[in-house]
Amino acid sequence: MKKYQVVGIGNAMVDVLARVDDAFLEAHGVEKGIMQLIDRDRAVELYEHVGPAQQVSGGSAANTIAGIAHLGGRTAYVGKVRDDQLGEIFAHDLRAQGAAFETPMASRDTVQETGRCLVCVTPDGERSMNTYLGVSEFLGPEDIDETMMAEAEWIYLEGYRFDGPDSHKAFAKAIRACKAAEGRVAITLSDPFCVERHRDAFRRMIAEDVDLLFANRAEILSMYETEDLDEALARAAEQVSILACTDGEKGAYILSEGQRWHIPAQPTEVVDATGAGDLFAAGLLWGLTSGRSLEDAGRMGCIAASEVIDHIGARPAADLKNLFHQYGLA
Repeated sequence: MKKYQVVGIGNAMVDVLARVDDAFLEAHGVEKGIMQLIDRDRAVELYEHVGPAQQVSGGSAANTIAGIAHLGGRTAYVGKVRDDQLGEIFAHDLRAQGAAFETPMASRDTVQETGRCLVCVTPDGERSMNTYLGVSEFLGPEDIDETMMAEAEWIYLEGYRFDGPDSHKAFAKAIRACKAAEGRVAITLSDPFCVERHRDAFRRMIAEDVDLLFANRAEILSMYETEDLDEALARAAEQVSILACTDGEKGAYILSEGQRWHIPAQPTEVVDATGAGDLFAAGLLWGLTSGRSLEDAGRMGCIAASEVIDHIGARPAADLKNLFHQYGLA
């Protein structure tokens, strides 16, 4: 048995969740209801004025790894933070979930600080996100521990990291070490605009190295430059052993070795859709590495996704194992 079921590699961010009013947004020039990238000075300014806030480790792949750890899975994470207050919060919070986090911190004299996403939640439930990538953007091959990659059943790569100057080399190093030890590779496409920026690189990696591809409807259509979902699914399934594609309230599609399953979404009130895809991946990967069928693993993914969208934040508020048991997946 390998030491880790899943090792994630991606952004290392701290989500700063604060309740504010519309007057705060107007006073600080925050555009309501959208995500905007900001620089370090702007991040510091908003952080100083936002008031009491909940601070938790974040980032898409980090949310997935935390979800697997919540379920009792053996996990580790690789992401870049600085040796500062938020870097310590990220490391402590992820380790507290049960995941190993050993990536060396950037030194305190590094210009870029730990990345953060300041999420301003107004009384109407609208989320206005201000994202500063910080030092997370500079994850490189020197941050990849080949021994850790070799000890993983799966590595899980975050598509957002394709934007980093050295992240492609980091991914390549991780893939080589994992595959050499007979591990498997999963990747999430993360965002349709990310796909547009790096389509050729994604396609090469998918064709050559990826065993399990995660995407949502918009991402898979962007990847294969079509408006026909069935066509995109079929083309992707020709290149990977397992394809898992979410489609909002319609649920998810899983394709593998000529078979196709449609997994219905679990009905729930949508309070905050952030993290739905991350927790879908967590449920599916946990099911898969725990010996469940692909169909049951997909059901676990949809249950985990429905749980996380019924409250604010991208981490489970309920015991996912108990939910699986309630749906006959004990």
